[in-house]
Amino acid sequence: MADSIKVDNNKAQHSSMINPINYLFKYYSKPFATLNWQYTSICEIGKIIKSLKFKNTSGYNGISNRIIKLSSPFIISPLTYISNAALSSGVFPDRLKYAIVKPIFKKGSKQDISNYRSMSLLTSFSKVFEKLIYNRLYTHIETNSILVQEQYGFRMQHLTEHAAFSLVNSILMAANNNQIFVGIFCDLQKDFDCVNHKILLEKLQFYGIYGKFKALIESYLTNRYQILTLNKIDYNNNSSKWVRINCSVPQGSILGPLFFLIYINVLPTIIIKIIM
Repeated sequence: MADSIKVDNNKAQHSSMINPINYLFKYYSKPFATLNWQYTSICEIGKIIKSLKFKNTSGYNGISNRIIKLSSPFIISPLTYISNAALSSGVFPDRLKYAIVKPIFKKGSKQDISNYRSMSLLTSFSKVFEKLIYNRLYTHIETNSILVQEQYGFRMQHLTEHAAFSLVNSILMAANNNQIFVGIFCDLQKDFDCVNHKILLEKLQFYGIYGKFKALIESYLTNRYQILTLNKIDYNNNSSKWVRINCSVPQGSILGPLFFLIYINVLPTIIIKIIM
């Protein structure tokens, strides 16, 4: 019995050590401020619609960015009302959680499915709602300096050239100090598909995302559906069936890259020198 208890305690201790949230508590000395979000306005919705690309491509509902931009004067008021209802209730509209997934060829043999990446075509209305969440979340992240300095991807005013300069500078400093330097280059494949929703939400809470805003993000992540299609949805030879997804963030979404940065933000806390 004593040996059994000892084994169980060791398992619990090991599980606690590999919990990614524990690394955050070790790295940061004090908790982050709670996100201070606000309701949207007609002016903000108008700016978001104006920022959409003038495209004819659309999600499953057939409504493109072009249609939304042209009809903006007529839909901006009800869209503002619905957006504020989502913010106040913490519920992301279910009908905006459906994505058409198309395989995009990258390189190598076209017969190998691993040489394709999935691109999600979301509804244009979903992009408007996502931008509302993105604006508030990114402001909170920048104000509190949450993202580590080693992260250069998917960030404004952070270029590939900056990452290359940091790498070269580290090598030159090591050479000047007569140190041996070794580089390991890792290409994360299917990275967006590996995001665990539970871990992501725990990290968001650690960074100060509480209450209805956290509930809104959780609602955005859960009960999402996607269909794989080669051309257009016909439910015969070119398309799969609608399936529910339980992990990942949509490739091609506005929030996806930001969520991924938050998800891997802990890496520099456990690796001596890393450039992302």
